[in-house]
Formats: sequence, C-alpha cells, structure tokens
Amino acid sequence: MTTHPDPAAHPTPGAPAAPRPVAAAPAGPAGPFGRLDTVPRATDTPDELQPYAELGLRDDEYERIRQILDRRPTQSELAMYSIMWSEHCSYKSSKVHLRQFGEKAPPSDRLLAGIGENAGVVQISEKLAVTFKVESHNHPSFVEPYQGAATGVGGIVRDILAMGARPVAVMDPLRFGAADHPDTARVLPGVVAGVGGYGNCLGLPNIGGEVVFDPCYQGNPLVNALCLGVLPVDRLQKKEAAGPGNVVVLMGAKTGRDGIGGVSVLASATFDEGSEQRRPSVQVGDPFIEKLLIEACLELYDAELVVGIQDLGGAGLTCALTETAAAAGTGMRVWLERVPLREPSMDPHEILASESQERMLLVVEPEKLEAVLKVADKWGVLATAIGEVTAPTPDGQPGRLYVTWRDQLVVDVPPGSLVDDGPVYARPMREPADLILLQADRAETLPRPATPDALRDTLLRMIASPNLCDRTWVTEQYDRYVLGNTVLAQPEDSGVIRIDERTGLGVALSVDGNGRYARLDPYQGTRLALAEAYRNVAVTGAKPIAVTNCLNFGSPEDPGVMWQFAEAVRGLADGCLELGIPVTGGNVSFYNQTGAAAIHPTPVVGVLGVLDDVATRVPMGFASRPAGEHDLIFLLGETRNELSGSEWAWVTHGHLGGVPPRVDLAREQALGDLLAEAARVGHLSSAHDLSDGGLAQSLVESCLRRGIGARIALPERFATGSLPFVYLFSESATRALVSVPRGHEKAFTALCAERGVPVEAIGVTDPTGGVLEVRGQFQVGLDELRDAYTATLPQLFGGAEVVAVPAPATGVAGAVEAVPVAGVTPVGDGSVASGAVDTSGPEAVAGSATAVEAASAGGTTPATERAATGADPVDVDPVATADQPVAEVDAPSTGEARDTPTADVDAAGENTATDRH
Repeated sequence: MTTHPDPAAHPTPGAPAAPRPVAAAPAGPAGPFGRLDTVPRATDTPDELQPYAELGLRDDEYERIRQILDRRPTQSELAMYSIMWSEHCSYKSSKVHLRQFGEKAPPSDRLLAGIGENAGVVQISEKLAVTFKVESHNHPSFVEPYQGAATGVGGIVRDILAMGARPVAVMDPLRFGAADHPDTARVLPGVVAGVGGYGNCLGLPNIGGEVVFDPCYQGNPLVNALCLGVLPVDRLQKKEAAGPGNVVVLMGAKTGRDGIGGVSVLASATFDEGSEQRRPSVQVGDPFIEKLLIEACLELYDAELVVGIQDLGGAGLTCALTETAAAAGTGMRVWLERVPLREPSMDPHEILASESQERMLLVVEPEKLEAVLKVADKWGVLATAIGEVTAPTPDGQPGRLYVTWRDQLVVDVPPGSLVDDGPVYARPMREPADLILLQADRAETLPRPATPDALRDTLLRMIASPNLCDRTWVTEQYDRYVLGNTVLAQPEDSGVIRIDERTGLGVALSVDGNGRYARLDPYQGTRLALAEAYRNVAVTGAKPIAVTNCLNFGSPEDPGVMWQFAEAVRGLADGCLELGIPVTGGNVSFYNQTGAAAIHPTPVVGVLGVLDDVATRVPMGFASRPAGEHDLIFLLGETRNELSGSEWAWVTHGHLGGVPPRVDLAREQALGDLLAEAARVGHLSSAHDLSDGGLAQSLVESCLRRGIGARIALPERFATGSLPFVYLFSESATRALVSVPRGHEKAFTALCAERGVPVEAIGVTDPTGGVLEVRGQFQVGLDELRDAYTATLPQLFGGAEVVAVPAPATGVAGAVEAVPVAGVTPVGDGSVASGAVDTSGPEAVAGSATAVEAASAGGTTPATERAATGADPVDVDPVATADQPVAEVDAPSTGEARDTPTADVDAAGENTATDRH
C-alpha cells in the first residue's frame, strides 16, 4: 500500500499549493452524486454509497482504495481506480505469470526497450532501431466492427509513435466465428473495412496477418493489430514526467464521450446478450487527425522539444497522467477545464475516463512550450497546456496528482497507487476436466483417403476451405505497397520492409497462432505458434531477433482458463529462452467468452527478423525460368503421422482431439540458420514453410503464386496405402519447401548435411506444364486449383469479377492483361524497391512502381524519409541483375505459362495490383 502525507499539511517545494478546501461545493455538473463531488465533500461524507460494484470493483478492492486515500474516493477518483484496476489496465490476474518473460529472458545486446514500455525497441544497425508490438481490440470490434477495428489500428500506431518512431507498417491477425454464420457476415466485413480504412488513410502498408474461422470465436471475434516503426537509435523517447515545473500538454483531437469506459471496461468483462448494445463505449477514430499527429510528434522529436510523451489509449487521460507521473516519481497539478471538449457538458469523471482517440500527452520544458505550440499549429493539431509537473515530497515520497475542475479539487491521489499498487491475484488454476479425454481422441485413427481420386478430391476441398483458401478478398482492401518500401507482403510467409535505402537493410515480420493446438496442449501449442512465426521469418532469409505476443483467453475467474494461460506463458518463455530471442512486450486479453463458453486459448506470437540486404530475400512462389528450365524441389525436415488438431481433421470430420505435433526448437533454430545461409549464397529460388494443410497446401500456394507448375514424386516409404495422404497432409513442424536452381543442388544438400537438417528431393518445377502432378496419384491443372482456391471468400462475403483490359503491344509501358477488381490472387512475390523492374524477358514492362507509390497517400518525401531513418534518401537506383532483380512486381496469372514475370500496370505506369479505390 502506498501512503502519503496530506499535501495541505506538507506543501511541496516548487509546486503550486493545493486548491483551497471548500466546505460545500457550489452547484456544478450533475452526476450520480447529484452535484460536483469534490475531495473536501468526500472527506465530509464518508458513508455515502458509491456504485463501485457496477464499475467492476470488488468489495475488498474498494476498501483498499479507501485505505490508500484515508477517505472515500470522489466520483472522479472512483472512475479512475475502476479503470486503472481493471483487468485490461492492471494485468492483475496475469502479472504473476508474465514475470517469466523477464526471469527467463535470454541475453540480448539489441534490446533498447522492453516489457513495461509502450512497445519493444530493438537495434538493427549502428544508427537504426525498430519498434513493434501487437495488441488486441477484441471486444469493441464485436460491438461495433468498423470503429472497433479502426481504433485498434490507431491505438497500436500511437504506441509505436510514443517510442519516438515513425510507423512504417501494420499487420492484422483476425479470428472470427464459423465462416457461414450470419454474425460473421456482420462482423468480418466491418472489421476488414475498419483495418483497411484507418491504415490506408494513414498511408501505412498492411504487410501481413491472419484470417481464421472457428465456431469458438462466435460472438467473440479476435481483432489483434501489430505496428512496426523505425527510429534513429538516439531518438528513443521516454514516458516519464520528469522535471518539476515542466508543462503538461494535451495534443491531438478534442475529448468527447465516445469511448467512456471503452476498451478498459469492455475488455474486462464477459460478453452477454446485451453486449451488442454497448456501442457508446466504442471509440470513434479519425485517421486524418492521427496522420497530422504523427507528423507533429516526429517534428517535435527531431527538434528535441519533448521531455516525455505518452499516448492516450485505454483509460484515456487517467492512464496517461498517472503512468507518466508514476514512472518519474513526480506529481502533477492538472486544470481539467482546460481540456478541449467536443461536448461542453461533460463531467470531470467523463473527461478523465474518455478514450477518445488521436491524443498524446507531452511533458515540455516551459521555455520550449511556445515552440511546441507552433509545431502543433503548423500541422493543424490542437495543443493545450493543461497542467504542470510537481516535485516529490521533501521526505522522498513520490508526488501526488491533483486535478481541479473550475477551482474545485476533484482528484487528490498518489499516481503510483493507480499504476503500480493495484491488486495482484494468484488465481486458482486447474487442468480442464475434459483434457485427458480430448487428448485420447486422436485424429490419427480417423478414416482417411487411400486412393488417388480421393486424394485429389481432398486436395481441392482443403484448399477451398475457409481457413486455407485465398485471402485476396481481404488483402485487396489494404494498401500493401504504399511508401514504396514493401518488399514482401501477403500472401508471403512474412512481411518484409526495407528500412534503409542506402544499404538495403530490412526487417521481416510474421504473426501466428493456432487455437486448436493450444486447446489440446497450451504449453506445446504456444511453442508451436512461436516455432511457426520463427520459421515464417526464417524462410525469407531473415535472422529472427525478437518476439511480441498477444495472449487471448477466456475468463481468468475460470480455473481451467487460468491453467491454460499459465501453461501458454510458460511455453512461450521457455521457447524464447531456447531460441535465444527475447519477448519485448505484448498484451493480455482476458474475458474472451460469451457466457460460460470460452474461446480456445489463442496465443498470437509475432517474430521480427533482420535482413542485411532485402535484395537477398526469398519469396514463397516457385520461380519462372527461361527456355523451360526447371528448379529442383526439396522438402526440409521430417514428416510424421501427425494429424491431431490438423486442418484436415477439422474440415473433413469436424474433429478436435489428440495431441498437437511435436516441436523441437533446437531443430527449428538449425533450420532457420540453414535457410539464412542458403539465401545469402543464392541457393534458393523460393522457400515456403509447412504448417496448416501440410505439404499439399504449401505446394498449391507455391505453384499459384507465380503460375508455375510442379511435378512431385513421393518417397517410397510413403507410396502405398494411405501413406501418400500422410505425406501430403500431415502438419509436422520444423519443415519447409524450397526450390533450388540447377547447379546449386550439390552445394545446398552439402550445407543441409553440415547443419544437420534432413533434406529430401521430391520433384521439379514445371514452368510450361500448367499442372501440379503427384506422380502415381493425381494431377490437377493450375486453373482448376486457382478456381477452388480463390472462390470461397467472395462467395461468402461478396466479390467482383476480373475486368479484362485490351493489352498494348508488349514492351510498352502500360501493357496489361487483367485488372484485379476483387477475388483474384496476384502471383508475383510482390516485391517493391527503388528504381528498376525486371526487364529480362519479352513481356517486360518499363516503369518504376516505387515512384508512383511515393506519390500516393502517405508516401515518402525527402523530409519524411529523413524523419524515419535519420538519413537522406538516395536517388541512385540499385542495379538489377539477372539472378536477383531489384523489383519483381508480377501480374495475376491468366493460367498461361510465362517465361518471365511482368509488371501489372495501367496506362499511367501504375502497379494496379496495389491500387486502392
């Protein structure tokens, strides 16, 4: 418990005197108490009933607040404590477990900021660092899908901005109920439109994510959002409200009633039948104000005008004021009537609890205040001095937070009591009673296809299933290439962003999770999520260096859920220690359930890796070769009979049972090291991880990415009975599908042997055949595969046809074959870099996609490039080579074999695959 002396009896040197007490407050804004509830009035009316239970506080928590304050709280104070001590803000049920991330953290010389900060920051070069984090906006997105998702993006972007970084990309792991359920048709389009609408308006490319369907998420979708930012190492910002006498400035949008008790309350309770009526609790976003706020903050950072900064997200002004003061051990004096309001009738507790978006709290030295206000005015952003920092007490105790409303003291609290001294619970845990029976019901015993025709039918059914089908319906609503630095984006295994134009330095990011695996074994399921994200980064040729996470679970008051959570945290902490990469931060989302039905435990894990030169990145699609040359196809890793928790078991039998695939993180690390080295020396034409859907899914995606067929031969040990099915659909971990140019195969297999990674040649690419053939079993034309793969989401949620456009003569800027409107999969690797496109073939098209993208909304200019990287942009185009063209922007395949990829451009030379209308 934190106790502090009475500020009236012990005035703080250098701080303004506390407002004079009043015996009876004059008439003021009406609230549940009938009149303004001031600190003196709270002292004089200790027995007045307060609605603490309705605000989510327990009896013992309310009594503890009274002990801290030595009186009952005012209406404003009660609102502040109820928000800050909520599950969402205080982590009161998860803290005891999350400590493992620090206790088991592997040593890292890259980590500049970690757990406890707004976002993790890792150094990637001598001068540059990146910051990244994933958070949830689950409950608001169920209540109001568009605004819930949009403000989820806005909130995570501000977290990144608060670290001193320019946001450069976003990702969106999404989970919904059954794909054909009517409520999914309500929620999914709104969520996707919200993610796209906000991110597109900010000019941030969406480079990856997930779309998963499962009945367990019915009524409780998971909307997680990740943002990546880049900053010079010496521009890292702090949140501490340091320096007594410094000015507290609120910058950004006006404060309104939207979002009062928003995410902090919605995310701390279980949904019931009335949850859809909570729309007033959902924040409303304005991405255009956020864009101005970003530019204003970056200019303030560069001019060194800010002492401390904190974004206003969950818990709004309450959280920002108390966290900044508590972090520095200082106090604050705040004049609440100075806060710009959208609704002048707002009460003090509403202003403090509002979660209105697009706001930042700045701590500024008095002599720099005028300069700060000028920068804000330049960008058209409101900035108002609302308070000042006060000193700690003479005896060394932290300062207090005084908040007045029209000269009436409505808040007098120790900031640390709201931020650091909240309740911490070691909640009861118990393994779910049904887990033993669930694990005994193994999918390996289910009937499985054993004939070539059955295998072929299974393949087509699987690739058309909601969780494995093409995601273009979603991703075409996002701008993936704005800013011109996107190298790889969906549907690639990882999003890859170029960070430094001069050196080609870049980062790869992947987010992954599998709720079915975690339901069967939360410890191993979480390690599998970590392994898949690690592998997705590794197949691009990047070196994984850091982890973020968003842990989505049911109610912590359920001992079974709490056991699942504890096991998942233990699994992630142990896994990161084994892989040698630290957890830099993340988010916990509890109460993801409707009534008594909890979602599957869903730990979503994000892994970030570094590429020294993005020109060496490896795409997932099989490469085209001149004169019909073939690449060799290899399978890395071992295939076992592991079908429990698989996509096949669910799609074919509606089955969930058994134990998930084994995971060996030492082998995962060896595979990652092999892929990075093979990419560096040019052994790989493509690389694609194996996960949901197994080898069959990876083969289909690798073929369709660029319209290149493949001929596969099964190993003899998997050639009879139902073993071909096992080889094609097993979901064994630690595997990757790679294609190797002829002439490199001996060196590549020797490298595999050196690294101890199992390798097996399984076939060749077929640039002219137009089929996927599994010898002795079946063959399917790429057109038939594409039709099955791409039709599902447009049929479920609406779509449009491909509009044919007459093509000018080949070799002329503007040559096109088709303009994708919706539901069509681009088949190129999506790479965009400076200057050149592949001109090695007869169908090549002149022009630079980068120049067009830089001119689009949010595109880079010399000023913004300097703000992002601390360096001047380079105008000299990189040189493309025959082996590694700098830009490869491929057109959607028409089903015809091509010798070389072509840029899909319109008459203006724009890349239409990235157009957003």
